[in-house]
Amino acid sequence: MANIERTPKTIFINNVDLFNGWNIAEYLSTCQVGATLDEEDEEMADEEAERDMQPTKDDCYEVYGTISSKENDRPKFVKEIIEFSARDELYKRLIEFDIIVYDITHDHDQIDEATWVVSELHADLDKIVKPKIFILISSILTWAKTKPTDAEDPDIPFTKDDYRRRRPHANFKDHISAEKTVIKLGKGSKKKLNTCVLAVGATYGGKEDIFHYWFKSAWHNEPVLKCIGNGTNIVPTIHIKDLAAVIQNIADASPQGKYIIAKDESMNTLEEIIKSISKALTTGKIQKIPPEDFLSENKLTQAEFDTLQVNLRMESIIIKDSMKIEWICESGIVDNISEMVKEYKESRKLLPLRICILGPPGAGKTTVAEQICTGYKLHHIKLKEVISDYIQNLMDLEQKLATANFEHDSDVEEEEEENRIEDPTSRLYDINENKEQNNQRLDDNLLVMMVKDKLLSKRCQNQGFVLDGFPKTIDQAKILYEDEEGEEEADDDLHYNRQIMPEFIFSLDADDNFLSNRIMRLPEHVVAGTHNTEEGFQRRLTEFRANNTEDNTVLNFFDELEFHPERIDITQDKSTMMKQTVDKIKKIIKDPRNYGLSKEELEKIKRAEVEARLQREEKERIEKEERETAEETERKRNEEEWAKKLSEVKQQEYELLQARSLPLRNYLMTHIMPTLSNGLIDCCKVRPEDPVDYLAEYIFKNNPQVD
Repeated sequence: MANIERTPKTIFINNVDLFNGWNIAEYLSTCQVGATLDEEDEEMADEEAERDMQPTKDDCYEVYGTISSKENDRPKFVKEIIEFSARDELYKRLIEFDIIVYDITHDHDQIDEATWVVSELHADLDKIVKPKIFILISSILTWAKTKPTDAEDPDIPFTKDDYRRRRPHANFKDHISAEKTVIKLGKGSKKKLNTCVLAVGATYGGKEDIFHYWFKSAWHNEPVLKCIGNGTNIVPTIHIKDLAAVIQNIADASPQGKYIIAKDESMNTLEEIIKSISKALTTGKIQKIPPEDFLSENKLTQAEFDTLQVNLRMESIIIKDSMKIEWICESGIVDNISEMVKEYKESRKLLPLRICILGPPGAGKTTVAEQICTGYKLHHIKLKEVISDYIQNLMDLEQKLATANFEHDSDVEEEEEENRIEDPTSRLYDINENKEQNNQRLDDNLLVMMVKDKLLSKRCQNQGFVLDGFPKTIDQAKILYEDEEGEEEADDDLHYNRQIMPEFIFSLDADDNFLSNRIMRLPEHVVAGTHNTEEGFQRRLTEFRANNTEDNTVLNFFDELEFHPERIDITQDKSTMMKQTVDKIKKIIKDPRNYGLSKEELEKIKRAEVEARLQREEKERIEKEERETAEETERKRNEEEWAKKLSEVKQQEYELLQARSLPLRNYLMTHIMPTLSNGLIDCCKVRPEDPVDYLAEYIFKNNPQVD
């Protein structure tokens, strides 16, 4: 009965815990069988389904797989992780599946396993009932040393028709050997075993794999990204989901060719790819360094390094002409870098964390903000620094433009574009004039423009920020968070700038007496040169209360947009550095949205833990020695005291015995001893036969008490 039941089509993928396997398995687990077939193919597939009782196209693929390490996460979308201790155990399971996919690009050990599996399948052709498809995912590095088709025109791209001429990179000879084995065993197999080799370009997308080093460096705001060599080499690439779609097409309709080049339409150089990442996430600058210097830094594996050093112009004719693919990135990573950055951030949960801390002067906003920034690795936005940085950037850019001697300077143009400043000289003039008109203070429009420029910077858009004490008024808030033109429509009727609107707003509340007493307790050297002098503080506090009445406060602005501020009473916080308030805020924000602690930070924490443990053990050792010494001293003291008391007791007993025995001695010496002594002397002279009787008789006769 089991043979006639309708069951989903099964597919096996090795190493589903690695980048390629994970993403391909996740994609195929949601794909309907036969979804890529055209109408004529679907009718044929339906007829075969009715005849062979195969699944309908409404069924999704059931994905099975192996993992490279038990320590890695196990994907939930894989129906079963196959564990085995010997290859024969693995083969008994593989023979059950309709499609077998082996990726040999990440793990060199999988090359031998893949060739062994396809060889075993070929040897068991007579035992195979249902046709099987074996797909080998190999690397374009098997083409690395291939000579151009036309020596006079080396720009002519390779196609699958040139695959017999391909020559591999020195480190990929085992890969090409596996490719040849798979193709060979798929020929003349009575249609029971269809094999296909995919020569895959560098994969990208999602959490990123081979390009992850650059995405991570740019996200961490590295001002300059390193490029391997001159970067003019063309690197074939393909989005990982587009690769999965290629495999879906093969699984649905069997391979249209024994050898397929799997890449997108792009012909991007390595320099273009790295520069696009830099522009999207950081400054847009790159630095070309010698390949050997880059390799010595151990940022990439040898296979990844080799892949990015390849220089190949290739076209994928079969994919373009014969496959039905809804491309994610048909034109390549460079043209779709914005979407790739979005994918990268969402996949790794690297979404910016935006926080605003408000409150009256002296409430400790900066103290709290600094600790939150340190704990969550965010950027601290202080109004005074924003203004000074903005003006300094204008002056620096003005200087660069002045020294360019009107020559074309791409770096200056890029920096000008990055800072969105058309004419730094006129902008500086406007700022100085505005200060003169406003008693050396900037009006709200200029002030908000500077803050918004900072919040929209790549740094703040990558990690996030803590906005310290701004906006101060509702008017400033309205200008700062006004809805930008062209921004995507939201599902609700609320309009605001979603790029910089804080997710968490905290208001540190306290009464005027508490704040005044707090400022008065500050040391004089801390207050000197700040706004926290008695006169300056009272002026700022009065201004704050005037701008934030009960019915008219900047907090109402956020409330109306349904971003409800958290009010925290700091008068109850008696801890050092306002730790209680910081802990309350952290509890509300919850987990950070970053890579976590860096390797250096983890090592620092580990060293601190080791030092703390050693100090604790040393302290315990010293305490134990002191305790044992004290116990030994106490024991000796007790022994000496006991011996002294014992000696005293013996002396007392002796003296008591002497005192009690004195009358008896006197009595014996007076009445007994004289007669007894004489009797003994006389007995010695006579030496009678019975001395005792003689002595008794002597004493009786000579008793002085008897007359």
